Amino acid sequence: MNIKHLMAPLALFAAVASASAQNNIAEEVAWVIGDEPIYKSEIEKAYQEYLQERPSIKGDPYCVIPEQIAINKLFLHQAEIDTVEVQEAMVQQQTDQQLNYLINELGSREKVEQYLRQPFSQIREDIAQNMRDRSRIAQVRQSLVKNVKITPSDVRRYFETLPADSIPSVPLEVEVQIVTLKPLIPREEIDNIKSRLRDYTDRINRGESEFSTLAILYSEDAGSSIRGGEIGFMGRGMLAPEYAAVAFNLNDTKKVSKIVETEFGFHIIQLIEKRGDRINTRHILLRPKVADKDLVDAVNRLDSIRADIADKKFTFEDAARYISQDKDTRFSRGVMVNGEDRSSRSGTTRFTMSELPQEIAKVVADMQPGDVSQAFVMKDPKRDSDIVAIVKLTNRIDPHSANLADDFQLIKSMYQQSIEEKMVKEWLDKKIHETYVRIEDGWRGCDFEHQGWIKAKNGDSND
Repeated sequence: MNIKHLMAPLALFAAVASASAQNNIAEEVAWVIGDEPIYKSEIEKAYQEYLQERPSIKGDPYCVIPEQIAINKLFLHQAEIDTVEVQEAMVQQQTDQQLNYLINELGSREKVEQYLRQPFSQIREDIAQNMRDRSRIAQVRQSLVKNVKITPSDVRRYFETLPADSIPSVPLEVEVQIVTLKPLIPREEIDNIKSRLRDYTDRINRGESEFSTLAILYSEDAGSSIRGGEIGFMGRGMLAPEYAAVAFNLNDTKKVSKIVETEFGFHIIQLIEKRGDRINTRHILLRPKVADKDLVDAVNRLDSIRADIADKKFTFEDAARYISQDKDTRFSRGVMVNGEDRSSRSGTTRFTMSELPQEIAKVVADMQPGDVSQAFVMKDPKRDSDIVAIVKLTNRIDPHSANLADDFQLIKSMYQQSIEEKMVKEWLDKKIHETYVRIEDGWRGCDFEHQGWIKAKNGDSND
């Protein structure tokens, strides 16, 4: 899907699938936490999910997994005490994303039901409950560490006490600025695209063709074309603004929208169903093609701009602000920001070579700080179209052991994580001590991460 669609992790798909396979497992109680049982079937289901997320489990899975389930139940119990609320609209949005992923993987809603051997409504509720539980657990954990305050002197003291073998090695990193141009699309190409879409609309309105059939045959959105153009239920924020503005104004499921232009290309849209603040539509996407001549012209233009920068007629930063068509960087002097979703990386301007788009990494590999590249063609990773770029290497940090001067944010993140883990562990140890726990025979012989699951004899809740 090319319209701001966040793909669901395969692990959740595996967890949902494994749930349907547990029906033939006897409901044997393995643990009891408070008044909450943990069934063997629940452990088997979680085991299948773990195998998808990380094929190897450190330790005996029949020790590690039930302990983690028990920990989650303690967090959820605390969420009840604290009256932790979940934004239901966000739960439904995330659930729709997961369901859309399942449909995309298996081909249709009916095939999802067939594979999971459950009605679609039950699959939806199972996923929604999983989303609610994850949100509640995350909120409880956040509440436990919300008052953590870290000063630069704290970070320095932490780093000074780190054993040498605990100091991480930092690979080669670079900081890069970018200027991009989109090749000009001839008016004739755009007119041709619109003419084709108008023809599809006429064929649908005359009853000669089904929208879904034309989407399968002609739509250039590979993610949805195999499903007849259906993109699944989405909220406004999950769609390109121009697409959402038209789609949410549709009311007749037999009508076809006007032609809509977004950053991804040109669309026609058909309403399938509205459900509150979410909508399910199908669309046909056509992208204008870039001719080789237009790519060459864009390359020549950027090379000319590079020459002007070298002659000091203006700076790279000026080019980024006034010429670049990369909306993510043009207002930040062209500086690229690492979007990796990791606490120590997200929002940093540093990239390892593997984190850069491959075309940029190839160009940057032989550059020195201050160099500006020649113009080159690359794929726009968000829009699957050719663009032309020049890049400036602003910094190059060679591989090294982490140090405070170069890697303060990384070390700060390590320190903060260690503090938060300690606080959560202390809270869990206290919670375990205060909670009734019973572990059945055959499930006790474990080297648990947390102490206190098996109580002392004079207060043994396992007797």
